[in-house]
Amino acid sequence: MDDGYDKVIIVEGKSDKRKVLPLIRESVDIICTNGTISFSKMDELIDELSNRDVYILVDADEAGEKLRKQLKREFPDAEHLYIDRAYREVATTPSKYLASLLLSANIDVYTEFLEKRMNL
Repeated sequence: MDDGYDKVIIVEGKSDKRKVLPLIRESVDIICTNGTISFSKMDELIDELSNRDVYILVDADEAGEKLRKQLKREFPDAEHLYIDRAYREVATTPSKYLASLLLSANIDVYTEFLEKRMNL
């Protein structure tokens, strides 16, 4: 899984990865936990992700918060990205909102996904 990228985003599912991947302009590794993560897989991740910038982007629901707590313990230096609770799931969050969130974490995104400021 380590393809030499400095930044890693941990998401819950494949639909989250499919939502986030097209927004990102730089080379970032996106890892899916599929909602839960075993101890052996967690150990593997801890070894694999040492010395890399880890970002955690999970759903704003009970399962997402449970996973976030687990990841927070194992990756205390990770940056946590929070979607608005109104969207509940990363996969259903508007692309413009996600792009702004990623940009605020210093992840390079394609500008066409950013909110356009209109002068009225």
